[in-house]
Amino acid sequence: MTSDGSPKRLQVLLSAYACEPARGSEPGVGWNAAVEIAKHHDVLVVTRANNRTVIEAWLERNPVSGLRFAYFDLPKWAMWWKRGPRGTRLYYYLWQIGIYLLARKMLRESSVDVIQHATFVKYWVPSFLSLLPRPFVWGPVGGADSTPPIFRSDLSGPGRSYELSRQIAQSFAEFDPFLRLTARRSTIALATTEATASRIETLGASDVRILGAIGLSGHTLKSIDAAQLDSDRRSLRLISIGLLHDFKGFQFALRALARTAATDAEYWIIGDGPARGRLEKETATLGIGERVQFLGQLPRDDVLGKLSQSDVLVHPSLHESGGLVCLEAMAARVPVVCLNLGGPATIVTPETGIVIEAESPQQVVQDLAQAIAQLDHDRAALTQMAIASRARVEAEYHWEKKGEQMARLHREAYDKMRKTRA
Repeated sequence: MTSDGSPKRLQVLLSAYACEPARGSEPGVGWNAAVEIAKHHDVLVVTRANNRTVIEAWLERNPVSGLRFAYFDLPKWAMWWKRGPRGTRLYYYLWQIGIYLLARKMLRESSVDVIQHATFVKYWVPSFLSLLPRPFVWGPVGGADSTPPIFRSDLSGPGRSYELSRQIAQSFAEFDPFLRLTARRSTIALATTEATASRIETLGASDVRILGAIGLSGHTLKSIDAAQLDSDRRSLRLISIGLLHDFKGFQFALRALARTAATDAEYWIIGDGPARGRLEKETATLGIGERVQFLGQLPRDDVLGKLSQSDVLVHPSLHESGGLVCLEAMAARVPVVCLNLGGPATIVTPETGIVIEAESPQQVVQDLAQAIAQLDHDRAALTQMAIASRARVEAEYHWEKKGEQMARLHREAYDKMRKTRA
């Protein structure tokens, strides 16, 4: 307690390999977590040295009280092989070992009350910071969600190979004794979905809770609002945004659109990736080329502009621990149609969109088509969903709210450790 009776600000050491301002995905998670937690506790962030320039430039323009950074990278001689995903995975593992040695020195030189691992947001790589003698909050982490077996026959050869290699990598990773130590030594472990929570419990974590890793900052909400455009068009416009991989399920959306001949709905697809050729071929085969536009990879401002001109985000991903694009759509007052799988299913409610069961490819296509027709014919319901979508983001997924949640968890972990030692 402080002299006025209020709880003291804790000293939090935050591990955030990915951490950059004004970014989405993993870098945005690391950055926003750090900034928002610093409103409640003093935060020292350990991140990569190559993030230093952009972070310090941002902080010079926008100082944040209670927030400091320590930068660490492996020696240059150990970075020559860091090319592509495999090199990144190995580098990240070794980086975790390196910051453990750095943090051990920090604990001798300064006060640290709680340690948290923030990024990368994946459960199958250990955090060596859990070995330090402090309360440890692991996560939120995800990554355990996978394509349901009944859908794998619908994937292309490369798509099936990707899923198999991902599953094998995770299975082998779970034999890592340091991963199991990370789980067992977590004071509180945070999982983004039920699937990841189950895996973390199996690894030995004793206190596992569900908490999404993603949110939207005030800056992002302002950018989304600035992109809002008025339109008097009548046709329903669907949009999907993301890397074009088989597991994103955009092929199901195309087949569903082909079944909605009674509507004049059109479909924009933003993104690029290995499945683009297959999707374009399927579009032609289905005879819906006039209703579908492949817009490719676009700058972020253009993506937000296209989103603001759309009515419904169709996001039939077969596995995804987060679902940031769903939050961005909801913030733009664009309801979401998704599958009852992974992170998106925890974000979308009956008031903000339509969540479809994932029992088989045929059933998903049929239910997607029904959802598209339903939203096209009931524009009043679509309008109500749009209003509720923005309200849900502001109430539950604004980074300020998530910062408050994290600060309470730090306090709980700190008190829990003190009681254990008493």
